[in-house]
Amino acid sequence: MKMKIMPKQETWIGIPGDGRCLFRSVIHGDWLRSGKQSPSESCQKDLADELRAKVVDEFIKRRADTEWFLEGDFDNYVMQMRQPHIWGGEPELLMCSHVLQTPITVYMRDKNSGTLKIISEYGQEYGKENPIRVLYHGYGHYDVLMSTVSSASSKL
Repeated sequence: MKMKIMPKQETWIGIPGDGRCLFRSVIHGDWLRSGKQSPSESCQKDLADELRAKVVDEFIKRRADTEWFLEGDFDNYVMQMRQPHIWGGEPELLMCSHVLQTPITVYMRDKNSGTLKIISEYGQEYGKENPIRVLYHGYGHYDVLMSTVSSASSKL
């Protein structure tokens, strides 16, 4: 894992781009927010796959509430999402917040200023303090933010 320092000492940890990056980032962020050391890469992979399975189960449990915002056929979508190489996105982040009963904040770097902006917040019903923080790079890849990002402004 390589650490990257951003302006204002905002630090993120690079996550492998193996189709699990969203789930790996969320799991890693959950460990960090609870004060645990970073999980090993193999542990992270196993926990990411376990989270993915729980997220798909959550989609099924909440089918009446989620079916309308998933692309294509619901049954095909959840079958595809069970595959470890399929990328997750906004619907999966929402379900991660429900599975973990934890708020998740997604940041993206502003192309003009270079600062981080909050682009999405999920699971606000579970509180707003100490969310899992992930960094979206805009090309389908997520990393985990380590430090508290106090300089970010919300686009919401």
